[in-house]
Amino acid sequence: MPKLTIDDLDLKGKNVLVRVDFNVPLDENQNVTDDFRIRAALPTIKKISESGGRAILCSHLGRPKGERKPEMSLKPVAKRLSELLGKEVKFANDCIGQEVLEMKKSLQDGDVLLLENVRFHKEETKNDPGFAKALAEGCDLYVNDAFGSAHRAHASTEGVTKYFDKCAAGYLMEKELSYLGGALENPRRPFVTILGGAKISGKIDVINNLMDKADVLLIGGGMIYTFYKAQGKEIGKSLLEEDRIEMAREIFEKAESSKCRFVLPKDVLVSDKFEAGANTKVVDVDNIPADWMGVDIGTKTIEEFKQILSEASTVVWNGPMGVFEIPDFAKGTEEIARYLAKITEKGVTTIVGGGDSAAAVKKFGLSDKLSHVSTGGGASLEFLEGKVLPGVAALTDK
Repeated sequence: MPKLTIDDLDLKGKNVLVRVDFNVPLDENQNVTDDFRIRAALPTIKKISESGGRAILCSHLGRPKGERKPEMSLKPVAKRLSELLGKEVKFANDCIGQEVLEMKKSLQDGDVLLLENVRFHKEETKNDPGFAKALAEGCDLYVNDAFGSAHRAHASTEGVTKYFDKCAAGYLMEKELSYLGGALENPRRPFVTILGGAKISGKIDVINNLMDKADVLLIGGGMIYTFYKAQGKEIGKSLLEEDRIEMAREIFEKAESSKCRFVLPKDVLVSDKFEAGANTKVVDVDNIPADWMGVDIGTKTIEEFKQILSEASTVVWNGPMGVFEIPDFAKGTEEIARYLAKITEKGVTTIVGGGDSAAAVKKFGLSDKLSHVSTGGGASLEFLEGKVLPGVAALTDK
């Protein structure tokens, strides 16, 4: 880890501003329905509190677009966090201003304070220096534990770092970077990546970056049909990005000269309608009917992918194999997820990039059966593309 981490800081008696990712779903009664992200931040919060520091937490929730929206208040999160910590979490009705500053100053060692939604101020997403300075006021140290927001150069992730001598990564941030970074920079081989999702356009940079690093690239999801179209195949009513056919051809050309094995499905599940209960059948990719659509990978492909994965030492998975939200079209995604859980038991490092693949793994009850499930969809995608994440770059070098 080239950046300072929370273990490098002297926390006792210090006010520590912590950027967390508490962007969690709430129901109509303002109850947290999924506390995965809150739990993920607990080690960092406990470390500060138990070291005699004072944790001042800031986060966004939803997209209030610079307006105060009661339904996007972090107050219910403070309640849930109190339950998880087994102690009172104080809550500030704003994230900047005189009243908040007084609350910061009145904290005792070990206290935890959660500030109101930073995106209630439009200056947050504009990375406004004045707002960042106000956020930092009354705090001695800064810790970023919000990997899910690290790809955004916002006031609470990047701007605020200019007002601290020491800015460090929290435990979750450190874990995310060591798993994803380790896989990209120094993986145990064979290194196999599984890429799914709807569109080539969303994954083109990932494919290009991983083709130089992975031993095998397994491709699934809706983007396969644009590849088939580039090969001149009939794809019926399957998802197609007409403007990316040329790009698909370029990827084929790059794959030819690359050391990385590029594997497309041999067969697919097709359906006559895009809905549960529709007629489905498995066909070879050369036999997709003109009035049907591809919705998942087929049985031969599932077996081939498993065979390749059985020899892997490191696996990174980003994007589902089919339309897993509809149970009839979820088999490919579920079988791959279950197989990854199986090989994890045997010591294979399995990493799931956030977003839809994380949602799928959670749906099948496998989140704790894999080496690491990322909390950040967009951030993990940009990391896999080889991009620098502003929230990470802004931290203090060791």
